[in-house]
Amino acid sequence: MERIRHFFRTRQIAVALLITVFLFVLTTLINPRSLNVNTAGSILALTSMLCLASAGQTLVILTGGIDMSTGDVMSITAILTVSILHSGLSSGIGMLAAFVTAVAVGAFIGFLNGLGVAAAGLPPMVVTLYIANVVDKLQYVFTNGTPTHTSVPNWYKQLITTRFFSVLPSILIVGALVFVFVFLLLGRTRYARQLYLTGNNPRAAFLTGIRTRRLKIITYTIAGILNGLAGLIGAGNTGNVDCGTFRDMTITTIVAVVVGGTLLVGGKGSFQGTMVGALLMIVLSNGLAVLQVSDSIRNLIMGIILIALLSLYNRERSVRL
Repeated sequence: MERIRHFFRTRQIAVALLITVFLFVLTTLINPRSLNVNTAGSILALTSMLCLASAGQTLVILTGGIDMSTGDVMSITAILTVSILHSGLSSGIGMLAAFVTAVAVGAFIGFLNGLGVAAAGLPPMVVTLYIANVVDKLQYVFTNGTPTHTSVPNWYKQLITTRFFSVLPSILIVGALVFVFVFLLLGRTRYARQLYLTGNNPRAAFLTGIRTRRLKIITYTIAGILNGLAGLIGAGNTGNVDCGTFRDMTITTIVAVVVGGTLLVGGKGSFQGTMVGALLMIVLSNGLAVLQVSDSIRNLIMGIILIALLSLYNRERSVRL
């Protein structure tokens, strides 16, 4: 029994992957018709989208913080993306303008989050939740409650949702690029060493000469940029946007990160774990949908399973002074 507990607490990625495989096999055995190319493509597309949205959250949680503005940043950049793509610009110029806007807006909001957390010294949840509320209200101010354009142009939707060989979604390419970026960022770089040390023990990091405030501001800014890009891609993936379209993504990304083995207290985790956590959540949700479970019961079951997972292998605490 002790070995099993040790395995759950030290091999979180392997545990999440095993549970994912078990759920997928179980769903297939109960309903063999669910095993088809369309389902596989949908799982890959949804997982890629969640991984993209969770990339910035992973970096922030590794510092010991949290970003409650992820969903609202995605929503506002999605609205701006659709507005720009419908502005009359050519597809190439419009795409470039939307990209620059998403990066700029995401970076600005992330920078504000970082200032509030690092410079003002306020609790990350309070700061990011307040800014999330402001961003949410700005969506309604800019659009008067209803965006002029809610559906993305067909060419952009096809660009994001096209499937190669009928199963590999094009969004998977974007997900792969983000994975490479975050993987290299969290590899053997100076930034990565400082990030993990700051998350594990902020005071020790500061005493070793690490400018922890600057590091946190940079991290929140990077997270904001990734959130903005997630909104840009998410607009094409969903096909329709409105105020607060991605509001629920905030909690979803946090759960994906933590289920993947990243400690909420910071200092330990990886983006690979986040990807597995995202896959587990999508497979679980898909399985419950295939079994035609009602939304209320589905949310209840997902909540129970996720709480059980978190209690099993996310109890470890970082060493702090």
